[in-house]
Amino acid sequence: MISPAELDRIVGLYPVLGQLSPSLREAVRLDLISVNAPVGHLLFDLDSACSLFLLPASGAVRVVKPAVSGREILLYRVLPGDSCVLTVSCLLGHATYPARGIVEHEISGVALSQALFNRLVGESSAFRTFVFRYFAGRVAELMELVEEVAFGPMDQRLANYLVERGPVVRATHQLIADEIGTVREVVSRRLKQLEAGGLVRLERGQVVVVDAVRLQRMAGSLRDSSH
Repeated sequence: MISPAELDRIVGLYPVLGQLSPSLREAVRLDLISVNAPVGHLLFDLDSACSLFLLPASGAVRVVKPAVSGREILLYRVLPGDSCVLTVSCLLGHATYPARGIVEHEISGVALSQALFNRLVGESSAFRTFVFRYFAGRVAELMELVEEVAFGPMDQRLANYLVERGPVVRATHQLIADEIGTVREVVSRRLKQLEAGGLVRLERGQVVVVDAVRLQRMAGSLRDSSH
């Protein structure tokens, strides 16, 4: 259970909670538990049970899909004010997680129990709208990701990644590989080729975009279709 002051802080990030009836809002206050987790903490993993609905107030969670080979692809991030589509799917379907959630920036927030989450979905039209709005948005994003990975050449995906995050991309080659759906060795080789061509400069732990115009041309149709 959290204090009324803490509940007000969460309502500031999740206004839908302020639209609940007095009885439901009090049920939320009594049900909510505080959640704090450090960087690198595994919030959920493949096939793990789902029993809480996280409402982060600060920090970020990377949701990734790991493969048997050890590679991972970033599905999306959960930020303050967001809803995790996989958590919603698992709670509604009484299923286990099909992906992994890792704390990227120290998390602080609260969580609802599965029982109260289901009650809110059933009794509050505002809460249902909140949940399914994010659900629909995330599904659309995931469809775009599938299209990029399946149909976008890797060089285009890499160029698109660098343009969107430039001019200074603070990420290891492994992280870049994870986020564009390939392996570190391929990313390192392509980045060295881009550096030789004068498009980027490689520094320890980061990539500096030198020629954004040429990178944009390389990204080509992938950037056009993703905006």
